[in-house]
Amino acid sequence: MILQVALDTPLRRVFDYLPPAGQDNREKPELGVRVRVPFGRQRLIGILVATPLDSAVPASKLREALEVLDERPVLDPVTFDLLLWAAEYYHHPVGEVFAAALPGSLRAGQATLATTQSWVLTPAGRQELACPANRRAPLQRALLAELAEHGGSAERAGAAPRLGLLRTLAKRGWIAAVNFAPDDPLPASPPPGVRESDVALTEAQAQVVEAIGASMLQFRAHLLYGVTGSGKTEVYLRVIAAAIAHGGQALVLVPEIALTPQLVERFRRRFSSGVVVLHSGRTGSERRDAWRAAHGGRARIVIGTRSAVFASLPKLALIVVDEEHDASYKQHEGFRYSARDLAVLRARGAHVPIILGSATPSLETLENVAVGRYTKHRLPQRPGAARVPRMSLVDLRKHASEQGVSTPVLQAMRAHLESGGQVIVFLNRRGYAPSLFCSSCGWVAPCARCDARMTLHRGAQQLRCHHCGAHCPVPVICANCGHALNPVGQGTERIEETLSRLFPAAPLARLDSDTASGRGAMEALLDRVRSGEARILVGTQMLTKGHHFPDVSLVVILDADQGLFASDFRATERLAQTITQVAGRAGREARAGEVMIQTEFPEHPLLNRLIAEGYEGFAASALEERRQASWPPYSRLAMLRAEAKDSGELDAFLKAAAIQGRALADAAVKVLGPASALMARRADHFRAHLLIESAVRASLQRFLAAWLPLIEALPAPAGLRWAIDVDPLQVD
Repeated sequence: MILQVALDTPLRRVFDYLPPAGQDNREKPELGVRVRVPFGRQRLIGILVATPLDSAVPASKLREALEVLDERPVLDPVTFDLLLWAAEYYHHPVGEVFAAALPGSLRAGQATLATTQSWVLTPAGRQELACPANRRAPLQRALLAELAEHGGSAERAGAAPRLGLLRTLAKRGWIAAVNFAPDDPLPASPPPGVRESDVALTEAQAQVVEAIGASMLQFRAHLLYGVTGSGKTEVYLRVIAAAIAHGGQALVLVPEIALTPQLVERFRRRFSSGVVVLHSGRTGSERRDAWRAAHGGRARIVIGTRSAVFASLPKLALIVVDEEHDASYKQHEGFRYSARDLAVLRARGAHVPIILGSATPSLETLENVAVGRYTKHRLPQRPGAARVPRMSLVDLRKHASEQGVSTPVLQAMRAHLESGGQVIVFLNRRGYAPSLFCSSCGWVAPCARCDARMTLHRGAQQLRCHHCGAHCPVPVICANCGHALNPVGQGTERIEETLSRLFPAAPLARLDSDTASGRGAMEALLDRVRSGEARILVGTQMLTKGHHFPDVSLVVILDADQGLFASDFRATERLAQTITQVAGRAGREARAGEVMIQTEFPEHPLLNRLIAEGYEGFAASALEERRQASWPPYSRLAMLRAEAKDSGELDAFLKAAAIQGRALADAAVKVLGPASALMARRADHFRAHLLIESAVRASLQRFLAAWLPLIEALPAPAGLRWAIDVDPLQVD
């Protein structure tokens, strides 16, 4: 028997080993257990993925594995198969794929289940009990007798008040401390208590809960298409309660860490126990403990960001992907997977339903509905008296503005504040100003490492590059001509300054990655808004997702033009989603909502379609444009992305890869490029790519499988890095 082990290395292969010395060759370990093996001069831990009877490696070169660490797999069978499939589909080294699914502590060899320390009666202790009673130590004898009565052992936790006495018995050799891993407690673990909701379902919500509940024991993909504020979370809670009542576990994916605290709080108010959180913002021990609770079955609900799609859930009964359209579900570095797509595949493999929730579904998801792969459920209205806000465009060409805020917007803000409402001002650009400009010679502060301008952060007195992280003090005068420098354009910091000056009686909060980076900082800011202390909230895209502010009656979108003319074919889709999502923060309860969108292109069809027909009208038109242009979802894409410090070497490598690809491609596959990235130089590296397009997914996959070994064999200069990105979200 050969042990084929997936190791956390960049090599696209598994490694063959003989079983550990002394192991019976007839005792085949289960696939998915961890194996410690020698690798060069190192000792690595990998995952056992196959046990063939022979190897392509000569027997004389095979080394013995050091030890098999687990008796049972560290991943449930469905997730194990999903990871193997993902490594093949995304053409990523299988060892790195498995490593992405496990907490760091498990990759380092810690136990999969938490161990419990117990005290065990030794033979000497049993002999002592058999002797006549020792009147000088009645408490010791009583404790020995208690241990014997409970099968010779007792958990240390239960005996904590007598810990000193236990240690005395251990010194006498009558008992010994041992560690053990408890069995999977899921079958004996009662479901958490579910508190009754005080929210009455609308007729549409009740129909959705009933329809999804009817598919509880089978795979079906449900698109929950609800306008912002329509009560999608309440639907999730009801269906999850049904899944738990069936004895199962639920996985809930959210796009960003920032959304988890309020969602977790709501879940824990509804479910008395069994809710754990998995995301990169937690400490290593917290992630380990949450993973163990899920793997061991104690956790009935796992809430997490994209990597939580790999959490080991042996009794998975339901998956929920909230804000399914969000680009954060796609990993853009290393193992470049889509958590949303893998969640659908995991649900299919586990034969369980999946809910994809969004007010602005991705065009790929809407196409899956159109062809019958997914079932669509509509939540067209907000509960109670809440109504979808009224939207209007403000033509910046016709109105004066104060630091980017037009006169009609200022008038509307004043009216809403005087009537007791709150105001959200959205600008997806942090910092004080995007440029520092010399009006005398035209110099603009550049980043020395990127093809980008430095952003002025006046509060920190720094120029910062938002692409590579470089920063420097703010210069006083122009280095070229000695004249004064002026900030040009607006960021959230400058808007905060302007509105604080114009509305001194209205306390203001600013929410962006600069103000919300500290632990608990974002929740503190949001609490100020929810409590009514802050009347104006200025922020970036962090405002667009999932927040409920009952008193917000006006939303202002300062610059709607950023995505209208971008080079990426998905830019208009992202812009429509952003506008719709941030607009949805207004009018969520009794107060009527209003949305004002500032633009210099009020005649643009995208903006007018959003105003007149909503997101659904925009999506229908955008899908037809994609169909005519043969862009996804009507074709399949992959990108070979590469970067190097020398632009000539980068170009030569990509041209050689393109020649290999075109020689290999058939009529169903196109190799386009090479082309420079939109930002050709970032962090002192030049960046470029090849685009591979095919109308058929299978043709693209066959091409990539044959092409990548040829690329790996190409001579590459030192420092050149490349990666394949299947189903890229950004083509720029």
